[in-house]
Amino acid sequence: MMKIELLGAIDYDKLKNELNKRNQENVDDIVEYMRELSELSSADDKVFKKLESKLKKVNSATGKDLMDYVQYLEDSGRAEKVATAGRLSRFAGDIFEVLDITENNTFEENINFAKRVINMGHDSITDHDYLVFAIKDVSPVIEQTIIAERFSSFTIKSRREVDFSKVGFYTPDFHDENGVLLPNNMNARLDYQKYMTSLFVKYSELESLGLSKEDARFVLPYSYNSNIIMGIDAHTLKDMIIKFTKTHLAKIQELREFGERLCDIASKHCPYILDEIYDARVLTTDPVSDYLESKELKREYKVLDSVKMLNASNRVDDTILVAAIMKRYQYDREKAMKVLKKIAKEDPEFKSILMRKIVFEGDKSELAQVNFEFQIPLSFAVLTHLTRHRTHHLLVPEFAPNIDLKQYKVPPKAKIIAPGMLEEVYDKNYQMYLEFKEKYGVCDEDLIYFTLSGNMVNVISNMDGKTVEHILGLRECSKAQWETQAMAHGIHREIDNLPHAEIYSSILGSTCMTQGYCKEGKESCGRLLQKKDN
Repeated sequence: MMKIELLGAIDYDKLKNELNKRNQENVDDIVEYMRELSELSSADDKVFKKLESKLKKVNSATGKDLMDYVQYLEDSGRAEKVATAGRLSRFAGDIFEVLDITENNTFEENINFAKRVINMGHDSITDHDYLVFAIKDVSPVIEQTIIAERFSSFTIKSRREVDFSKVGFYTPDFHDENGVLLPNNMNARLDYQKYMTSLFVKYSELESLGLSKEDARFVLPYSYNSNIIMGIDAHTLKDMIIKFTKTHLAKIQELREFGERLCDIASKHCPYILDEIYDARVLTTDPVSDYLESKELKREYKVLDSVKMLNASNRVDDTILVAAIMKRYQYDREKAMKVLKKIAKEDPEFKSILMRKIVFEGDKSELAQVNFEFQIPLSFAVLTHLTRHRTHHLLVPEFAPNIDLKQYKVPPKAKIIAPGMLEEVYDKNYQMYLEFKEKYGVCDEDLIYFTLSGNMVNVISNMDGKTVEHILGLRECSKAQWETQAMAHGIHREIDNLPHAEIYSSILGSTCMTQGYCKEGKESCGRLLQKKDN
């Protein structure tokens, strides 16, 4: 008989037994509070503060000792998951027999067993420990590095509707090209803070002129504070910590500090990943960059005018349709192609109807059999709109050496409401960047915060057909942000130009155009009504 249990949750029976051993009063009330609060989020310190407050109302003698025990239960639960995975792969018995062994071991015994298995090279068992972090006051430099590396699941505070005028910003220490702290570091920090403050004033000024937050944010520097919820398994957390503390990225002070803080947390709550972190080789430079530099390549930063297709599957339509036949009838490709051609000859609408069945009524899995590679010019302001779609492979240039700060995008409405103002901001920003580089001799890694949200970057994305359909369905909507709309339409145009992709291209776009309905309800732009009237 099938049996399923949730691993890693707090064992309330153990908690109740522990409370009874301590002669704790109102045990049932305390356990009930625990159940109530555990449904919120075990990752948020506010939960534990709320719990502690409630516990004190039940019994004023209840304090940090009990809270430490609650945290111990959580850590033990995570260690049990990892140790159970290690034992399951190596010992006889079903999962619940193995689980009984693990649950009867102490936290320390499970940690030590997990370490042994990991040190033998089987570190995939750490995939089963998942941690969720609440992260406050980090700059978009951390956001974009996490995103570019595809390290985690994440939710980031939106810049479209939120007022960022008073969020504050990160101030690094300033170093020379050898990484040595500048003797006039304090003066440089004061000049930097004065300048960054002026950019936030400019942001507010643009808003006061009537520019939306969505467009005013194009002058925000990449030093501003943001907030993230980040979910990550322990295996990937280990990789992130190594990347941020033991590679060339560690030269960026904020990334290094972030990695070190994560390592401190890991040492308390998932210590079985520490050996791999400590044993990782330190790489102070990027070997690929070093090799390319030896060929004396010139750095020519040129942002594209529009989306450019770099590569694509052959015969997109037939590849998708043949996959649908092969999946269901187990034909080889050659026979499936013959069947497709035969039916299409008899029924000219067959291919179009089958494609629509796949996309609008099926699970769309056949679309994943085709791939497209694009180079896409984007401002940093909307880069997260693309990167949050985690189902595609993305290459984003690193922040250092700096991008060309002279290349930027001005929102169309800003040209009308505040003509010339953003251009002045970008020009002044480039001059300030040069002043810090030449006057103070600041290294590239400390200058990255002069990147403005409107500066441009080329990214490379490899998407399968299912991801393209999903992204264009969202971003070709007329309510999407204007730059992401332009990106989506650019991708669509490139696919339109492919031979043998006409049917696939016809199913791409917003639902009002492809299926005749709108998900926005009362918030609809009205385009669907216009389409019906016509």
